[in-house]
Amino acid sequence: MSRYAELQVTSHFSFLRGASSPEALFSQAALCGIEALAVCDRSSLAGIVRAHEAAKATGVRAVVGCRLDLKDGTALLV
Repeated sequence: MSRYAELQVTSHFSFLRGASSPEALFSQAALCGIEALAVCDRSSLAGIVRAHEAAKATGVRAVVGCRLDLKDGTALLV
């Protein structure tokens, strides 16, 4: 089995963009055998605390990230 980490997950803390809670995202990742998730909410770190708790509960590594949407239309993952 190959190793996999999802590097751009948006939680329901990104209003009108993400639908799932960090707990649901990490639970599903654990069921699918995904080793790590990067929670990259839009212009915010709002989901990181709950993602950290979900990571501890499921054993899936949490990667801290954020998506910045710039005025010129560029989107950056940081």
